[in-house]
Amino acid sequence: MKFLSKKQVRDLVGLSSTQCSRLENEGRFPLRVRVGFRVFYVEEEILEWMRIRIAERTPPIAAAAD
Repeated sequence: MKFLSKKQVRDLVGLSSTQCSRLENEGRFPLRVRVGFRVFYVEEEILEWMRIRIAERTPPIAAAAD
């Protein structure tokens, strides 16, 4: 298990820190872990969140045969 900084999460998921915070406040993103005055995310929770987003995507519409 590994902690990720906000910057690492931002780079991993491609969202801004602000967007991550908004999603977190809405209950749609993993919660932060406070360690002293710093905050981190649990790597596995972030990866699972990403896996779920991938699984939820809509498959592309197949091109019509000519």
